[in-house]
Amino acid sequence: MKNFTQMMKQAQELQGRMADMQAEMERLACEGRSGGGMVVVTLNGKGEMAGVKIDPSLLKPEEGEILEDLIAAAHADAKTKVEDATKEKMQALAGGLPLPPGLKLF
Repeated sequence: MKNFTQMMKQAQELQGRMADMQAEMERLACEGRSGGGMVVVTLNGKGEMAGVKIDPSLLKPEEGEILEDLIAAAHADAKTKVEDATKEKMQALAGGLPLPPGLKLF
């Protein structure tokens, strides 16, 4: 019974650390860039878009398709950075144990 009590205490501690990590991830901001920095997309740690910056030279009607591609590329770059940061934080939280493939925590 002593092991069970200890296991429950560890689970509560892990739950508290997980809540702290989630709050930290919400404050995280990752920037994705494309077009040599002409388009910058900022995502928070939950992967929600927090901002977009576009170089004024791209705001021409004939540049519309290029701009669309650059926004998508910048978003993908930012999303990769958020996923990497989340994975890193979760591995630190789990004591370096690898997470199962495909495990989504947010």
